[in-house]
Amino acid sequence: MAELGFIGAGNMAGALIKGLIAAKLYKPKAIIASDAVPAQLKKLKKAYNVTGTTDNRAVVRAAQTIVLAVKPQILDQVLAEIQPEVTKEKLFISIAAGVTLRRLENGLGGKARVVRVMPNTPALLGKGIAVVVRGHNAQPKDEKLTVSMFRGVGEALAVKDEALMDPVTGLSGSGPAYVYLFAEALIAGGVQGGLDAKVATQLTYQTLEGAVAMLKETGKPPKELRDMVTSPGGTTLAGLSRLAAGGFTETVAAGVAAATHRSVELGKG
Repeated sequence: MAELGFIGAGNMAGALIKGLIAAKLYKPKAIIASDAVPAQLKKLKKAYNVTGTTDNRAVVRAAQTIVLAVKPQILDQVLAEIQPEVTKEKLFISIAAGVTLRRLENGLGGKARVVRVMPNTPALLGKGIAVVVRGHNAQPKDEKLTVSMFRGVGEALAVKDEALMDPVTGLSGSGPAYVYLFAEALIAGGVQGGLDAKVATQLTYQTLEGAVAMLKETGKPPKELRDMVTSPGGTTLAGLSRLAAGGFTETVAAGVAAATHRSVELGKG
């Protein structure tokens, strides 16, 4: 019998499998994954030597812990399919954005042990952040296991209030895309100023990496670090003033709010 199963063998499932094996939390032979696309299974099996199948119910029968790694739009169909295999001994971990614990529990028959997780894509490089909340039937040990699993691909923390998962989705779940858009804008600004695109890209990536390192390693608030590089009448102030005039802070916050609202909508099905 497998210890860990994945329903859905996409990028996030692959990242988790890679991280869990690297962290020695699971051996390849203890993992089984299913997917409707045989090519995706073949890729996963070749990369990590795990067992693959197109039968979702077989995964639930075989594994003690099952990660639901399918799109929110098809999750209800998957839950109905696997529900006959659910027992109280099994733990279900969902990474489907916006899908509530109640919806998950109801879809699995009402008595399943369920933990909901919001990860993000930097988990593909072991640099993710995941937030965990456990359902009505889940136990503290289930929460602990889930947190330890997602720490295999970055950082993870648990919250008690499921309502927080929507703003978590809007901030960290969707957040990498906001950073990528900002990077695009920085590169474009450099190119407009006369820099070669390759040079502008290198400057942008290293600037972002260095700025994040300053935030994490100094422990100083963002505003304090910003003030440190903003001299009266200087170039940084000129740039920040133009961003403020364009409503930069308000626009970013509004983007997080829009993503949060969409997470709420997804949760309703």
